[in-house]
Amino acid sequence: MKKLFLALCILAAQQVFAQAPSNILTAYYSVKDALVAGDADAAGKKAGELSKAITAADKSTLTDKLNTDAKAIAGNKDIETQRKHFQTLSTNMLALARSVKLSDKPIYQEYCPMKKAIWLSDESAIKNPYYGDAMLTCGSVQTTLKP
Repeated sequence: MKKLFLALCILAAQQVFAQAPSNILTAYYSVKDALVAGDADAAGKKAGELSKAITAADKSTLTDKLNTDAKAIAGNKDIETQRKHFQTLSTNMLALARSVKLSDKPIYQEYCPMKKAIWLSDESAIKNPYYGDAMLTCGSVQTTLKP
């Protein structure tokens, strides 16, 4: 009975760690959406949630850079500063997405030619997080990461 209980605990822990990268991607998308909307308060809150998801994940799949950027966004109320940190967060998320399966759906790597920066999206429609309403549809899909 003890062996069965232990096996179930190990299986449950593995399931939690297997879901962690997916939770990170979902939290990242929430930060992106808040920046698209130009909502610095929401971006800060969502970045705090992203930081918690990163902290809870299996560290072998992550770098400290992700958490540093998430905390920088969470700790700042200036949308332009948040967007600056989002740029490096996105570069590091792309590296993670290339090394670990984050989703069962395609991940779109999108590019802003004005900022010369990328971001990840769960849809191919362009919604630029670097300029929000000012240049909402500026950009293009560079690559699609297949599941």
